[in-house]
Amino acid sequence: MSVFTTLTLQDVRTWLRDFDLADAVDLRGIAAGITNTNYFVLTQNNCLEQTNYVLTIFEKNQSSDLGYFVDLMRFLSLQGVLCPLPIADKAGVSLHFLKGKPALMVSCLNGADILAPSINQVEQVARALAHMHKKGAGFARTGVNQRDRTWRINTAQKVLPKLANNDQLLLQTELAYLHAKDFSRLPHGVVHGDLFRDNVLFDGERLGGFIDFYYACNDVLAYDVAIAVNEWCVHHNGADIGELNQEKINAFLSAYQEVRAFEQGEHEAWVDVCRLAALRFWLSRLHDFYFPQAGELTHTKDPNHFKHLLQQWVAFAPLHKD
Repeated sequence: MSVFTTLTLQDVRTWLRDFDLADAVDLRGIAAGITNTNYFVLTQNNCLEQTNYVLTIFEKNQSSDLGYFVDLMRFLSLQGVLCPLPIADKAGVSLHFLKGKPALMVSCLNGADILAPSINQVEQVARALAHMHKKGAGFARTGVNQRDRTWRINTAQKVLPKLANNDQLLLQTELAYLHAKDFSRLPHGVVHGDLFRDNVLFDGERLGGFIDFYYACNDVLAYDVAIAVNEWCVHHNGADIGELNQEKINAFLSAYQEVRAFEQGEHEAWVDVCRLAALRFWLSRLHDFYFPQAGELTHTKDPNHFKHLLQQWVAFAPLHKD
C-alpha cells in the first residue's frame, strides 16, 4: 500500500466523472505496505456530507488477473463479511485504468490498524477469519495462489546468492522439507493470504474489517490461519524479532474453532503449515530487501523477523493447544 504512481486531485476528479459520486475534495497517499499504490479519496456533496474511499492502483497485476479479487470482495461484503465493497461506475463496472494501470476504488472501513493487539482483538480476528472461510465456500470462482511452490523455488534461487551460508542452509533445508509434504487433502477454500495487522482495522476494541484482498486465492484454510497466527500471536513489544506468544496462539486457535473446527488432518499438519507460512514471508521480505521496488513512500521490512519465526517452528515446543 505504498505510493509508486503519483496522482493529483485533478487526476482523480477526471477519473471519477463516470461514477455517480460526490466531488472529490481531498487525496492522501497511504504509506503502509509494499506492493500497490493506495490513496484515501474524500468526497463531499452539496450538503457538505463527506465520504472516504480507498483507491488502489495495481503496479504488478494485469486487469485480466483482477476480476477474481473484485468479485470476491463484492461477494464477501454482501455475505456479511467485514471487508471493502468495490465501487462501480454508472455502467456497473468497478475495474478501470488510471495512469495506464488497473485501478479500483472501494468503500473505506471504520478504524485503523493497531500495533499491539489485545487478546480480545486477537480473538475477534480469529472468529472473523473463520467466518470468512465458511462464507467463502459459496464463492463460485477459483483464484490461483501468487505465492505458490513455483514462486517459492524461483524466489529462493534469486535470493540465495545474497545470503550468508547458514541462511542458505536453512532456506534450502526448509524448501526440501516442506515441498515433500502433501497438503492437498487438507480443507481448501477462499483464503485472505496476507492477514497482517496493517490489513485489519479496529475502531477501538471493535473490529472494523479486513482489507487488501489482493493475495486472496483458493488454498489450504489452515495455511491462512497459520499466516495470521505468525502475525497476531507474537510479542508486540516494539522489538521486531518475531517471538511467538503462547497465550495469543491459544486464544487465536480457540476462537477460530468456535466458528470453524479443525479437522484431524489440520491438527496433524499444523506445525508444518506454520513453517510454510513463515517461509513464504521470509522469502518475500528477502526479495523486497535485496531487490526493492522504487516508490515515493515505500518502506522495506526486516526479513529476520520471519527467519526467527521459522526457526521457532522448526524447533517447535508445544506452544498451542488443539
